[in-house]
Amino acid sequence: MTHTAAPPVDLVHRFIFEHQPVRGHWVRLDAAWRELRAHQQYPPAVRDLLGEAVTAAVLLAASLKFEGTLTLQLEGDGAVRLLVAQCTNDFRVRAVPRFDAGRLPAGNGAVPSFRTLVGAQGRLTVTIEAAERDSRYQGVVPLSGASLSESLEAYFADSEQLPTQVRLIADDSGTAGLLVQKLPGAGDDDEADGTWRAAQAGAAEVDPARLLADPIVPLLERAFPGRDVRLFRGSAVRFECGCSPERVSGVLRSLGEDEVRDILREHGVVAVTCEFCQRPYRFDAVAIDGLFGSTPAPDRPSSLH
Repeated sequence: MTHTAAPPVDLVHRFIFEHQPVRGHWVRLDAAWRELRAHQQYPPAVRDLLGEAVTAAVLLAASLKFEGTLTLQLEGDGAVRLLVAQCTNDFRVRAVPRFDAGRLPAGNGAVPSFRTLVGAQGRLTVTIEAAERDSRYQGVVPLSGASLSESLEAYFADSEQLPTQVRLIADDSGTAGLLVQKLPGAGDDDEADGTWRAAQAGAAEVDPARLLADPIVPLLERAFPGRDVRLFRGSAVRFECGCSPERVSGVLRSLGEDEVRDILREHGVVAVTCEFCQRPYRFDAVAIDGLFGSTPAPDRPSSLH
């Protein structure tokens, strides 16, 4: 495997072991990860789990064949009661957590464990909704092990019957992930089994700091020494939320002019915050007049942010 230029960030790559029953994916998010959090500050532990979930959603989307949206959902009885990460088949991502800050360890640099965050009981749900036909697939497994990576490995083993090794890491600056799988139908001969065990061990030993910092080529060479690995062209990953000024305007129109003007009179402004990205939209009296036709609507209300 020869490649000299370090790839840019916000990419997902597929790779295979030549003539061997092993495939994998690598993802790194930088700008997309920062854009996803642009309107909301999270406690570091919640932020990092959110980053791992977004990365996992991209890895799942890359490893499955579908056209539509994949949703990765964690539900638990810990500090993070719900976390939703979505990725489309063309790698547009968004995510949001719901958590109780009062249940997070306070002070002394305490870093809560995965189990503190998600609780003793919980489940991991993967839902795929097809865009072009009325089709929906859903797989549900208990949250298991001591990390999101281990829960994903259990998901692939139980729902997909695919032996899988997953590594995930996230911090304030970026996220990264590595997934390797034994190909379905590969058989259990000694060579195939030995190749898979070596790939599994190599992925498991990847240093999380190196996973986040290193370009993919030296990372793969270090994880799988002596293996003939073919790296495919990467696909761009970007943040994209479903909210927009036009959609928010439509929601307000659906509420009706009387209700919206009541809100305006009470608060002096009509404020709407996107559930996913927390982006604020604000309409003053001029914008409301334009919205309901009292005055000609400008191309883009100056009060809308």
